[in-house]
Amino acid sequence: MAKVIVDGIPVEVPNGSSVLQACEAAGKEIPRFCYHDKLSVAGNCRMCMVEITGARKPLVSSCSHPVMEGMHVTTDSETIRTARRSTMELLLINHPLDCPICDQGGECDLQDQAVGYGRDCSRYTDEKRAVVDKYMGPLIRTVMTRCIQCTRCIRFTNEIAGTAELGGIYRGTSLEITPFIEQSLVSELSGNLIDVCPVGALTSKPTAFHYRSWELKNTDSIDVVDAVGTNIMLQIRGNEVMRVLPRKNDDVNEEWLSDKGRFSLDGLKRRRLDRPWIKKNGKLVEASWTETIQYVADKLKTVAADRIGAIAGDLCDAESMLALKHLVNGLGSANTDCRQDNAYYDISERGHYVFNSSIVGIEDADALLVIGSFPRQEAPVLNARIRKRWLSLTEQFPIAYIGELPDDPTYKVDHLGESPELINELLAGNHAFVDILKNAKRPMIILGHGALTRPDSKVIFEKTIALANAIGAVSKDWNGFNILHHVASRVAGLDLGFIPQGQGKDVAAMINGGVDVLWMLGADEVGLSALSSECFVIYQGHHGERAASRADVILPGATYTEKSGTYVNTEGRVQRSFRAICPPGEAKEEWSVIYSIGQALAFEQPYQNLETLRQYMAEVNPVFAQCGLVKNSVNVSVGDGAQGNFEKQPLTAVISDYFLTNSISRASLTMNECSKLRYAPSAEAAE
Repeated sequence: MAKVIVDGIPVEVPNGSSVLQACEAAGKEIPRFCYHDKLSVAGNCRMCMVEITGARKPLVSSCSHPVMEGMHVTTDSETIRTARRSTMELLLINHPLDCPICDQGGECDLQDQAVGYGRDCSRYTDEKRAVVDKYMGPLIRTVMTRCIQCTRCIRFTNEIAGTAELGGIYRGTSLEITPFIEQSLVSELSGNLIDVCPVGALTSKPTAFHYRSWELKNTDSIDVVDAVGTNIMLQIRGNEVMRVLPRKNDDVNEEWLSDKGRFSLDGLKRRRLDRPWIKKNGKLVEASWTETIQYVADKLKTVAADRIGAIAGDLCDAESMLALKHLVNGLGSANTDCRQDNAYYDISERGHYVFNSSIVGIEDADALLVIGSFPRQEAPVLNARIRKRWLSLTEQFPIAYIGELPDDPTYKVDHLGESPELINELLAGNHAFVDILKNAKRPMIILGHGALTRPDSKVIFEKTIALANAIGAVSKDWNGFNILHHVASRVAGLDLGFIPQGQGKDVAAMINGGVDVLWMLGADEVGLSALSSECFVIYQGHHGERAASRADVILPGATYTEKSGTYVNTEGRVQRSFRAICPPGEAKEEWSVIYSIGQALAFEQPYQNLETLRQYMAEVNPVFAQCGLVKNSVNVSVGDGAQGNFEKQPLTAVISDYFLTNSISRASLTMNECSKLRYAPSAEAAE
């Protein structure tokens, strides 16, 4: 640690810290434009100038100057204020007076600093420079005349996203920030460019001119488009979500958010189910809640218990899954399943189905093997963490993949192949990469659903556990065996036991004639072609997709923005979201409808409201008793884990279209446009 004196205040900061960080530790606010604590230092705006006693130059840029023991720093003096005023005057020379119509207005760094260091009039009399706007696709709107060349966007695409799509052309006053190719950005994290841009040069194209920042109210929530559990903030006006922004959480998402989570919000309003429906004489007709609840209860009374089944979808909250499980189990049925993809899990220990090393633990690993997963599409924010570790200068981070690589992973990998037989080669020590894993102090394995949704998934899982044991990936102080989920509800469903118990039927068995009543709780990803026409289908959800069109009863539900819910991310972290807006029409939170049906059945239920439901949830599994990360263990000896044979087909990716993976994104016009731009050209070329 280095001791530094900032305006007479002594502070201690880690060696290698910048003067700007020392000033912030002392509680001093330093103006800046180019500096961002998650990006490399550029030092090109010169707004953060401070005085350092004994320095060769009277003023230094605090963001790029390292601290030294005993350093004395002055953050406010007439010399400093004069320098900052001059810098601000130069920045505003060519800047347009767009504040009244700029979407960045009200939260613009340039506006804020101009109040403190700007002049009341300009001394510049020459013509202002104008820059042609650049095309960056359907998500990013550009007004490049506003750009102050801070280069944050360039550094983000190069360092965080790993796509290197932006750069600078020309020099001096002619410098322009531009994409290298006139086409849509290909990064799944491109929306973060809007956040890192300190001015209004890069703003949201889908919501341009829809709101002003001071009109919006904030509600904390959790992103459900993947299993990372990104912390987000819903910004609402009236009863409409106008914007989704990331909340800072260094343990989960740092301050990044995937494009699907940010821009699919228009799907919250389209194709919505907003009232109950009952099928009569082959046609769905509107009905009241009282009639619908009694109709469902009467139907459940007439069916044998073992002929009732329930499937939970990918966006479900833990509360609704527990309420449905308790109702179905209480009626005498064990036919519950949260695995629409029929994935295999060993639920004997929680450590067998979560991301044990934690997301932030990726930064501690020193070797990585990925099997049957493509994190860039399945978990873009987590993939950025892998890239961050790969870029680290502390030590090398070798990465190997077994399975399909649909695109550039954004970091250098050793692609071993697509055959699961490679796991046997690693186990036998016949592959060079196994020596890298064995020599690593903290090796990590990521097992994805490209491996867990196959006929031989049990064999792959057990041999991967055996491999983890062989390379020392699991020890007293390190757990490097990880399952990477890609849907938000899966870990919570497994924690609650929402899978077949005893003689219970799984999704495939239920669809293929195993039940007479099928309750689909937001289950939009299940193929229904094999479902008998005699099967009575109850669909409870928020979007009218193929499952709703097949339903005999529709119970309109609430999206994640319209209810308070508990979600468990891929690392087993329990997190809560809060209700931001009301559901449309007569739609209700799913757990409350299930509770009402239980009452109509005169069925005893251990909860009466959301609070008591959560108490019951903590009784079912103690991990729900508190929000946060639970440390898990892995039993590396899982019986005869090295037995069995692999299927011949290669390990393939589970996501074919990143933008259209759930009912909300499929209803989004923005996501559909992104999908066409990303995937349609390759389809046309193939034709």
